[in-house]
Amino acid sequence: MTASANLPLIDMSGVREGDPASIRRAGEAIRQACVDIGFFYIVNHGVPQAVIDRAMAAAAQFFAYPAETKRQVAVNKRHRGWHALGGATMYEATKPDFKEFFSMGLELPEDDPSVLAGEALRGPNQWPDFMPQMREALAEYYTEIGKAGADLLKAVAVGLGIDVDFFSSKYQKTLQRTQMVYYPPHPPMAEADQFGVAPHTDYGCITLLYQDNSGGLQVRELSSDSWIDATPIAGSLVVNVGDLLAHWSNNRFRSTLHRVINKSGHERYSIATFFDPTYSAVVDPCDLGIDAATSRYQPVAAGDYILKRIDDSMAYRKKA
Repeated sequence: MTASANLPLIDMSGVREGDPASIRRAGEAIRQACVDIGFFYIVNHGVPQAVIDRAMAAAAQFFAYPAETKRQVAVNKRHRGWHALGGATMYEATKPDFKEFFSMGLELPEDDPSVLAGEALRGPNQWPDFMPQMREALAEYYTEIGKAGADLLKAVAVGLGIDVDFFSSKYQKTLQRTQMVYYPPHPPMAEADQFGVAPHTDYGCITLLYQDNSGGLQVRELSSDSWIDATPIAGSLVVNVGDLLAHWSNNRFRSTLHRVINKSGHERYSIATFFDPTYSAVVDPCDLGIDAATSRYQPVAAGDYILKRIDDSMAYRKKA
């Protein structure tokens, strides 16, 4: 696989070790990427390939089970578990996404203070009894990708010209969500408005995506107003800015439309992680040095914003 000519590739070497020069170099590259397009690849991100491989193998095995089996862990009100084909419809889309996914989050017991307080999306995960090894594989990936996300935010902070540790206090009890995603082959006679994932922007701060070799992820390039391919690159993660970070930065960093069309002729698998702050963390452009008079966005609790976007796009929540 070769690098896409359209999206920047950023080397994260030295960032995990806390090397100031490495963080500054990565931060400058991230700033340019986020101002220009809002998407980029990272390599040397610290997530062991063996951990990635186990999680991807678990995804392939899980989605191969029949629907009646997967339904044992059907999505619950906490947005944890299996989402069946047709369960998500992006805003302004005319058809549901042609995908399945399994969603997990921070593992919290029922007596955790956030759960007892009724904080939405919080609680224990749903793990399939019929596939016990999936819990270990996905939990390990969740931990490692979370470390990569925390490293990345240090460079993001530098790119925004704020203190390198600004985001750490906002991520004390992260709302990180990780999803294994399965895309069947795109129907050969599908209409033009059928997508694996319809054009959308992500809800939160940053997304870290591992994709297989199938291709299909496309990004809307502002300068050309056309769709460009995010070609798979071995060992890389695709990163994009979400709406919350765009708001936090007062639109200095872009949240960019993207979509998936799986025209590979075979199944496509990916693992998306939405690395978002503590539920109650206040997202306010003024905290990033923006004058109140020029701020485009009112302060909002991160969790409240994300919850509304989930409510708007997920069929099971509309039924409830």
